[in-house]
Amino acid sequence: MSDSAFDWLSAAELSKLFSRRQASPVELVNAMLKRASALQPHLNAFVLIDAEGALNAARAAESRWQQGSPLSPFDGIPTTIKDTTNVRGWPTRVGSYSTDETPAIENAAVVDRFLAGGMILLGKTTTPEFGWKALTDSPLQGTTRNPWNLAHSPGGSSGGASALTAAGVNPFNHGNDGGGSIRIPAAHTGLVGLKPSYGRIPQSPADAPFADVISQGVLARSVLDTAMALNLTAGPDPRDWRSLPAEARDYTVGLDAGVRGWKIGLSLDLGHVTADPEVRDLIVAAAKRFEDLGAHVEEVGPMFEPLQQHFEPLWIGGFATRFRQIPTQLHDKLDPGLRALAEKGLSITLADYARAYEAKSKLARDLALWHRNYDLLLAPVTPTAAPPVETLYNSDAFPRWTKGAPYTLPCNLTGQPAASMPAGLTQAGLPVGLQIIGPPRADEVVLRAMRAHESASGWTWPQPRVLETLRGL
Repeated sequence: MSDSAFDWLSAAELSKLFSRRQASPVELVNAMLKRASALQPHLNAFVLIDAEGALNAARAAESRWQQGSPLSPFDGIPTTIKDTTNVRGWPTRVGSYSTDETPAIENAAVVDRFLAGGMILLGKTTTPEFGWKALTDSPLQGTTRNPWNLAHSPGGSSGGASALTAAGVNPFNHGNDGGGSIRIPAAHTGLVGLKPSYGRIPQSPADAPFADVISQGVLARSVLDTAMALNLTAGPDPRDWRSLPAEARDYTVGLDAGVRGWKIGLSLDLGHVTADPEVRDLIVAAAKRFEDLGAHVEEVGPMFEPLQQHFEPLWIGGFATRFRQIPTQLHDKLDPGLRALAEKGLSITLADYARAYEAKSKLARDLALWHRNYDLLLAPVTPTAAPPVETLYNSDAFPRWTKGAPYTLPCNLTGQPAASMPAGLTQAGLPVGLQIIGPPRADEVVLRAMRAHESASGWTWPQPRVLETLRGL
């Protein structure tokens, strides 16, 4: 597979080419559609591709650039939408036979923001059924694979988005994060993945079982693109009463101000989690880069007790809510792991839920108070590198509370911003992610730290191991 001139360019770079008339949105979209079609049989990252709609939108964007009136710097940049998220005129299947091909009647708020900026939607990307796990396979859409190594998962639940971004299809792709679903696939595919503060990007519909822990965002190859995407998507929407007020802020301003003088905590066993020794070594080395940049980094221990005891009711209770909405005759078509948890959740009581929410509030308060003395908290994103695609999630070999999402879930419960940055490769050549956690609502602090780490790490795209895999297709 030959490399296109567009494959590994950032959205910021493409925007400059458009403004200089050195490239056009139509050329770019044609190239991305060609690459997407070639990779789909191998990665299985798309649920649908709308070539006709994308090309029509590209022609309109090209006309705006020619007239000198782009809707935003991202006008004409292609992206995709995760198939947990409504796009008007497209079905939302969420990887489940319990859904159908009925098209959505309105866009999710984040989709409206992309379209208002002139971004072009190539299609929708894969997710595990109802986004329930940190791998991406589903009964309806099969298994999505990692472009670093096709025998491994790209993570989940935004696995289709991570696979495409890491394979050079679009500079960034939409994802969302209710327990690590941006950060985990970013870590497993060597990407930049920011879970913004809860409410920074509006969530709609806002009445889903897990709406109070989900943040919208993107999986990208650069921090600048991530900051620019947040500029485009942040701000309140009346469909989400919990969305944060608008800020008079450009998230690209101050990105390169550095971290000199910052006090940073490093927790390798956050919540009493045990990471693989190889992961721990890579995280320690990645954390030391902040010392080289003038920050003070110190290990701070596990921070809080294991999460399962307090927070299991929230998750299996949410699964049970979804399960009750599915006709009985379709239960046998559900992912067996999801069904088992949902059936267990049917016994959750109101008192169980209330205790879990009380614990959620306490965790948020305790971490907010901790941040009075520390600018950042560092931790692994995952205990392991990307698992093989045949891994049975929430089995004895891969329990979700100790292997799936134990490092990422706390920040969904507290709502604070957190990101994954590439920390290096294991001996097997698989990426590991460093998690950068900021104080409540301090997205600009996390982005600044992300940019500092990016500048010091030397991590650039395309990655040789990915090129080697893709050239073999």
